[in-house]
Amino acid sequence: MKHDKGMVIVLSGFSGAGKGTIMKHLMSSYPGFYHLSISATTRPIRTGERDGREYFFKSRQEFDEMIANGEFLEYATFNGNSYGTPKEYVTQLTREGKDVILEIEVQGALQVRDIFPDALLLFVMPPSADELKERLVGRGTESSEVISQRLAISARESALMPRYDYLIINDVLEEAVCEVHGIIQSEHFATKRNKSAIAMMQSQLKAFA
Repeated sequence: MKHDKGMVIVLSGFSGAGKGTIMKHLMSSYPGFYHLSISATTRPIRTGERDGREYFFKSRQEFDEMIANGEFLEYATFNGNSYGTPKEYVTQLTREGKDVILEIEVQGALQVRDIFPDALLLFVMPPSADELKERLVGRGTESSEVISQRLAISARESALMPRYDYLIINDVLEEAVCEVHGIIQSEHFATKRNKSAIAMMQSQLKAFA
């Protein structure tokens, strides 16, 4: 069945929950199914990252100019750094019938829902809070103070989890990736996403009424 248009899919979750890892495995396991929306950010580039691949790395002035020009679908400040999703890139891909995945924080996700009411919101979490702390510590990239800040932010973000459509518990990575793919593909057959197919069938059936 031909779907009306591509979907906007938002993947959020606590820092350290593994949403970035899920995203990478989803893209590699199902090539051609999804298009990743690359965000702009003011945070410093990390070892192994490349501008235009993980993020578009911007200075504070460049980021603020993009806000002033209305170039973002959403933007938010998280732990002192700002992140934003280029608006036109996402809109054009959905017009072409392509599914676009946005890996963004909670603040930005709810902004996207305001603009795209049919956006599919998925929230990634670990099996427990203790596991979340262990993952943050295990990365070895941040100080204990920053880790404490991230956990405090996660505690606040948890209040917004009920506003998401589906919860993904990232315990076994391969299973979490399959669950995300299955949810997205099932959503394509929701009646609210296939109004053209419904209207066509109704029109054809009038001949038998």
